[in-house]
Amino acid sequence: MAKNIFLRGAMALTVAGIIVKLLGGVNRILLSRILGGEGIGLYQIAYPVYILALSIAGAGVPIALSVMIAERAAQRDYAGARRIFYIVLAFMSIIALFFGLALIIGAEGLIEYGLVRDVRAHVPLTVLAPALVFAVIACVFRGYFQGLQLMTPTAVSQMCDQFVRVCVMLLLAYILLPYGLETAVTGAAFGAVPGALAGLTVIGAMYVHHVRSFDISDTGEVIKEPAFRLLKRFVVLAVPVAAANMLLPAVAGIDMLIVPLRLEAAGYSVQEATALYGYLTGMANGLVQVPTILTLSLATSLVPAVSSAFSAGRLNEVKQRTDTAMRIANLITVPACFGLAVLAAPISQLLYNTSAAGPAIRVLALAAFLIGLQQVTNGLLQGMGRTGIPLMNMGIAAVIKIILSWHLTALPWFGEVGAAWATNADIAVATALNIYFARRLSGYHLEWAYIGRLFIAAAAMAGTAVLLYYLLLPLVGNSAATLVSIAVSGLVYCIGLFLVRAVDITTVQALPVAGKKFRKEKGKK
Repeated sequence: MAKNIFLRGAMALTVAGIIVKLLGGVNRILLSRILGGEGIGLYQIAYPVYILALSIAGAGVPIALSVMIAERAAQRDYAGARRIFYIVLAFMSIIALFFGLALIIGAEGLIEYGLVRDVRAHVPLTVLAPALVFAVIACVFRGYFQGLQLMTPTAVSQMCDQFVRVCVMLLLAYILLPYGLETAVTGAAFGAVPGALAGLTVIGAMYVHHVRSFDISDTGEVIKEPAFRLLKRFVVLAVPVAAANMLLPAVAGIDMLIVPLRLEAAGYSVQEATALYGYLTGMANGLVQVPTILTLSLATSLVPAVSSAFSAGRLNEVKQRTDTAMRIANLITVPACFGLAVLAAPISQLLYNTSAAGPAIRVLALAAFLIGLQQVTNGLLQGMGRTGIPLMNMGIAAVIKIILSWHLTALPWFGEVGAAWATNADIAVATALNIYFARRLSGYHLEWAYIGRLFIAAAAMAGTAVLLYYLLLPLVGNSAATLVSIAVSGLVYCIGLFLVRAVDITTVQALPVAGKKFRKEKGKK
């Protein structure tokens, strides 16, 4: 039952993640058509500041609170869990208001000191302040539900937030465009306010329904701790997660400085260096991140599942739940790694109308597999309350990435591929350190034999994909050949999973939807 709750939660977050990504993609396309290059550039000056502020204030909240709630839920202290929620909600409401006011007051300072280069971004920045307040408070509700392993409220609120934001953003940008570009961009930025309010309203209403339907009067003994001690532990858990979340864009910013510069040192012109950097970051990196929608959902669901078992001393259950998450993650990331590697140029041509991103995609394909390992082990360590360890590991890996990017990118025979290898090394080091600490602290061992079987099935898939693609290319062209190759090779991979015994009926039964259907059919027979 616990396994099904964990997997249902991961599935709910995965579906929400896919829908949010699709809505975001549609929004970028339509907003760019409405505002044009200058308008979307002005919007992109203001919106990342909001995202940075949200990362600082709210990124660590759901994981930190979910750990604390899960610990109390494991002891059936639901009244204590709700008390923690109220204390953190009051604390984070004050923090949210502080950051909202800071964004309004600080917008002018950001422009004055040159951190925001265009003075027209002042008003768009200030209208984003209410959205920041609502979004941070919503993070508290998400942390509460996630601690109880109820992921549907988080999923629904994220989808409502994104849907309302996109609709209002596009509508206001279109209506206000005749009144000037700055006004239209302000309207587009304001779309985040009703979006965040919708997300908060929905999850708040779900919380009220939860409180009314869940009686906590007959639960375990209430454990009362001083509010200050609870907030201190909350901050200790939350700050490393927020810092890790900020480390990723910080390293990306360093890459933005290093990679073009070192490409020029390798002999490329400024225009060529910019284009190669675009292939690496705008095309290859974005494509490799697609499989992580599932792995991130698994990691998020794993945190409270591990926390509740670990706090009760059930280490075998911790390892079993981590194994489940890791197996499902690898089922997706291993074929993604092989598929992107062998069809890098065709996929690049299909999606971006150029095969030039192929070399970077081919190298970064390895990152698809490594990111899955990293995220699941992050979830394990965070669920055990060791949120500082993934941050430390990411920091060590980031230093290695910067050093390798500086040296490898300047080699003429590497170019942007050198930066891609540096990214692979970055993720590999962080993952290896995660695995080491996971084994040391919980006794968890990665199932290398199982991963090896997946590699065999994925290798058969990759061989099929290459063979089919080059047979079909002269007949139907790149797009059709690529799509058919992906579809057929995907079927080969599924068959291969059963042949190498990486998947069996037990695995199918473990899945929350397919397993339910299978058991019903079995019962009828």
